[in-house]
Amino acid sequence: MDPLQMPVPGERTSETIRRFRDESGPVVPIELPGKVNAWLVTSYETVNEVLTNDGTLYSKNPLNFPALHDGTIPPDWPIRQVIQGDHLLTKDGADHRRLRGLINRAFTPARVAAMAPRIQEITDELLDRLADEGDVVDLVRHFSEPLPIAVICELFGVPEDERYRIREWTNVLLSNVSTPEEAATAAGELLGYLGGFIGRRRAEPGDDLTTGLIRAQEDDGDRLSDEEMLWILWLVLIAGHETTVHLIANTVVALCADPAQLAVAQKENAWDQVVEEALRSRNSVVGVLFRYPIEDVRVAGTTIQAGEPIMVGLSGAGTDPARFGGDAERFDISREPDGHLGFGRGPHFCLGAPLARLEMRIALSSLFGRFPGLRLALTEGQVPYTSSFITEGPTELPVVLRS
Repeated sequence: MDPLQMPVPGERTSETIRRFRDESGPVVPIELPGKVNAWLVTSYETVNEVLTNDGTLYSKNPLNFPALHDGTIPPDWPIRQVIQGDHLLTKDGADHRRLRGLINRAFTPARVAAMAPRIQEITDELLDRLADEGDVVDLVRHFSEPLPIAVICELFGVPEDERYRIREWTNVLLSNVSTPEEAATAAGELLGYLGGFIGRRRAEPGDDLTTGLIRAQEDDGDRLSDEEMLWILWLVLIAGHETTVHLIANTVVALCADPAQLAVAQKENAWDQVVEEALRSRNSVVGVLFRYPIEDVRVAGTTIQAGEPIMVGLSGAGTDPARFGGDAERFDISREPDGHLGFGRGPHFCLGAPLARLEMRIALSSLFGRFPGLRLALTEGQVPYTSSFITEGPTELPVVLRS
């Protein structure tokens, strides 16, 4: 089979992955921008197989991607800015466990639970402002975007007037239409900002997790280098808001498109079920870049050679009829619980999962509690979405607050 082009003009990444799964199978050769060849796994079975074998058959370390280093892929390939870096998502084995253990201090169940009152306060403040914006408002701009940004930036001590710069850099880095120059500029500016921010926190410690990481580094300096500290913040500030921004908006679209589902959620206070069904069928993480086989592997009957990059199609796994039945793409909170892969699996399972679930539950219950008649101000098919291989959600979401 000849490689299939990604992205496909006019088609969201989630739609492309699902279509490739249904038309071409569970393992598909693809060509990414810059004429870079890769593989895409699209089904629940193949995604689960790859994730389950993280660290044994598959590596996250881009050193195991020869084409990235032998001149095959040009130095200005924009995706380099996302898949390279001395952070958790490019580590395997003991290095990964060490860094994950340090970052995990920010997301222990007790610490996350203790954040609930503050998340509720931020949510209520945003809803108060939302009510003053008029009857039709952009929910992304005024709610689903500022809430996760405020939560993660407050947790790590980023001043309020600097937070949207992080959002702007993230948008450029994760877009599949950014030029090499735009991606390189955004990456350089973000790393420069974070270096300066760490310096300020060293000089003026605060009651935040950046200060906590600095103290841990100073107490045991051989465990966390300056470079690692920089990349920890790069990862948690981007991943800690981007995915939840889109997941909130995706879920609002799904609930508004099916008033019966929304009515059940409101009547039965079924927001936990809403969150899990959104993670399964409307996940904001649609694709994960990359896994690299450390030896030749066979996946669903297809041979993938060592070092050939594999994109993990989470949106295909979550809506796979072979796993979830013929109505797998339908958003249905009454669905029997079944193990979705919305947060991944294996050693790279999302360590921010407890915080994301808490934010989602508070955001959705509070939004529809305050505005029970909220509905979309346009049809579901008119909602504009982001252009990214990794995350997906509305770029704007006009809603009518009151029926």
